[in-house]
Amino acid sequence: MNVLSLFDGMSCGQLALERAGIPIDNYFAAEIDKYAVQVTQANFPETVQLGDVTAIDPDSLPDIDILIGGSPCQGFSFAGKQLNFDDPRSKLFWEYVRLLKALKPKYFLLENVKMKKESMNVITEALGVEPIFINSNLVSAQNRQRYYWTNIPVDKLPDDKGIVLADILEDGHVDRDKSHCIDANYFKGGNLKSYFEKHRRQLVFSKDGGHLQPKILQKGRGFNKGGLKAQDGKTPTISTSSWQHNNHLTYDEGMTWRKLTPLECERLQTVPEGYTDHVSNTQRYKMLGNGWTVDVVSHIMKGLTQ
Repeated sequence: MNVLSLFDGMSCGQLALERAGIPIDNYFAAEIDKYAVQVTQANFPETVQLGDVTAIDPDSLPDIDILIGGSPCQGFSFAGKQLNFDDPRSKLFWEYVRLLKALKPKYFLLENVKMKKESMNVITEALGVEPIFINSNLVSAQNRQRYYWTNIPVDKLPDDKGIVLADILEDGHVDRDKSHCIDANYFKGGNLKSYFEKHRRQLVFSKDGGHLQPKILQKGRGFNKGGLKAQDGKTPTISTSSWQHNNHLTYDEGMTWRKLTPLECERLQTVPEGYTDHVSNTQRYKMLGNGWTVDVVSHIMKGLTQ
């Protein structure tokens, strides 16, 4: 099978095809991030890198059996400014359409984020198929809601593997079963305000070590130093409901928090452990946040064997 992957990143598509047992004759990748390319070539040295998607001449390629890609989503995402197709990054979607029309592969797959209905309709009309909605929480410990436009036969959603966040931690404990969705900016870390108010940038809590001093969060007052201990000397349960319904959250003096490690993020994205360790941690976080949940895409790719 000849594969063309646009916006290939660290080649999660190649991982998914391999995991689904789909043989690959040639894998052509369009990617401009040098760190993502470095990770891809370290793991799949036979990958043919094509560089900038806008410079690809379809006549220079052999017959392509499947076209895959997740065009940059910053202009679509509810987490962004929602500039939609006026955003230069989202305009790259039309490069996907250009090559789809020129190459006429038997199969195609496009992934993207939750977005306004109007934007979804544009993509649906351009590709001629309705999207499939899948939350990665079925196959991993991460809430990651994505749409997949494809003509690959998909009979059902992936089975729920029952994986929870505590299962993938190197250490520490958490207040939820599923992680907030990691993104390309996760390397910046998080804080209690964004975590409990905006429900983003997953934190891991611990009593020994960490990066910040113990604090108390009070509604309408921001963060104040200090903390209150429970009567039995143990740390009270940290939960979203505590933030929503009580005046404050309390921590033991030893309570600290951290962001997920790169290894934990690999586990959230169902990427093989150590797959991204060829570059700095900052770059690992970026590409993992931009990547696909491999087991979701692998589930879709298994339809190629039907």
